[in-house]
Amino acid sequence: MQEIISVKNVSKKFKELVAVDNVNFGVNAGEIFAFLGLTTLLWPTEGSLFLSGHDVMKEQDAARKIFGIVFQDPSLDDELTAYENLELHAVLYGVDKKTMRQRIEELMTLVELWDRKDSRVKTFSGGMKRRLEIARGLLHHPKILFLDEPTLGLDAQTRKLLWNYVQKLNDSEGMTIFFTTHYLEEAEAIADRIAIIDHGKIVATGTSEELKQQTGTNTLEEAYLSLTGKTVRDESVDSGDNMKAAMRRVIASRSRR
Repeated sequence: MQEIISVKNVSKKFKELVAVDNVNFGVNAGEIFAFLGLTTLLWPTEGSLFLSGHDVMKEQDAARKIFGIVFQDPSLDDELTAYENLELHAVLYGVDKKTMRQRIEELMTLVELWDRKDSRVKTFSGGMKRRLEIARGLLHHPKILFLDEPTLGLDAQTRKLLWNYVQKLNDSEGMTIFFTTHYLEEAEAIADRIAIIDHGKIVATGTSEELKQQTGTNTLEEAYLSLTGKTVRDESVDSGDNMKAAMRRVIASRSRR
């Protein structure tokens, strides 16, 4: 099967923080791939990252059109309506007006928000905003959808609904899904393959069953702890926030081109 994401010797640094440390892996077209313990790979500090054959550092405009992204924290304009948020995204990605109208209705219907298209986003719940962000990320027909902790803070019902949408996209359009999560049960239930990263390095990759076999454990949680240790981590919240802020700035700068 053809690789649509190819990562070669990639490192990602934010000042003194090494978020990704010389990792290598590939994701096949149409695969649902989960990363446990990682925030972002896009626009590496070192190494090469190819999306559908495009080098993200040398062919940034072409690469940007390949993927959609949904951040962990809301990145919508609360003062605009749901429809206006999608219109803005369509303009930034150069979607023609006819396609834009058809695509917005199609996607807002998919995420069950068409009846709220004229409502301001500030009136939406967290789950509704996340669903709208998924619709926005899909507006320009990307081949790859990146999801950064997509269900963090959502209730169980909304989490299930969101993953139903994602699996429907994967099944119907063959879209490649790459998501980060700390919910082990989500990775086990949704992903075709899982990569576990610890201190910036990939320590194991495989299906849930393969990871359990590699570690001689009975559950994915046990496998994860076996590979990463059981010591409580002292992680910096500021570092995580800085990584997400930097990522948003990169995406925003690409969108303005």
